[in-house]
Amino acid sequence: MGEMVHVPGGTFQQGSPPWLLDLLEASDQPLPRIWFADETPQHTRVLEPYRIDRHPVTVAEFAEFAERTGHVTDAEERGFGLVYTERGWRELDGVSWRAPGGPGTSSKGMGDHPVVHVSWLDCVSYAEWAGKRLPTESEWEFAARGGPEFRIWPWGDTWDVRNANTAEFHAGALNALGGWKAWWEATCAEDGPIPRTTPVGAFSKGGDSPFGCADMGGNVYEWTSTLSHLYDDATECDPSVQAAMGRYRVIRGGSWMNFRHQTRCSERMHGDPTGWSSFAHGFRCAKDA
Repeated sequence: MGEMVHVPGGTFQQGSPPWLLDLLEASDQPLPRIWFADETPQHTRVLEPYRIDRHPVTVAEFAEFAERTGHVTDAEERGFGLVYTERGWRELDGVSWRAPGGPGTSSKGMGDHPVVHVSWLDCVSYAEWAGKRLPTESEWEFAARGGPEFRIWPWGDTWDVRNANTAEFHAGALNALGGWKAWWEATCAEDGPIPRTTPVGAFSKGGDSPFGCADMGGNVYEWTSTLSHLYDDATECDPSVQAAMGRYRVIRGGSWMNFRHQTRCSERMHGDPTGWSSFAHGFRCAKDA
């Protein structure tokens, strides 16, 4: 049920330093500075030793869980799932982890890819069955950075397209939303809105964290156990981010459909834990040492 790596624990400064937001604001990415404000200020976290999955949970691993327990995911129960089509985000009938792009698609043959279309509750159920739990946000970031030293991406501060499954890996250099949309429209027209995940560990040669964790930048977003909150209540952030606080759960890592700047170790996103899922979201588990 997934190889785990030992993380020795320690003290670190969680979040992004001011210079990183300055860098993001000056870089060729389309989001405003305020979008990243919930990553600030840096603050001290102390972690006990723990273990964390080397890879995101795969389709094969989740299939074993579903077969043994009879678990029905939220997407299967509702009869629809969330995918990004050439017309934007849409809830499509028949979408689930078994059919990630809807009727006519199948996850068969993708056993070593990360499972998608799993809600927070689906992930908690799997973790409990496996004798594990979801990692906290702090545990996730520490494992991605490989210890107390700050790194923009798990491998370091210099971007390398060969180290992660991001939109740049599929479409080449991207620095504007228009270019991304053009790539995705062409991709959807060719073979539909299916996820562009890759086998877990496919980028391990250069993309692993110093602890040996794979796919912590890109491939799929990953749920954590942490309730969304601001690091400082006085932080001014984007209104849509502010609305998630106290209601959603923190998501980390970015995915195959994101720009490189959204796959950083300290990047935060937030998801509704009451049944929501998409074709870009997965998870990995943790365990007390």
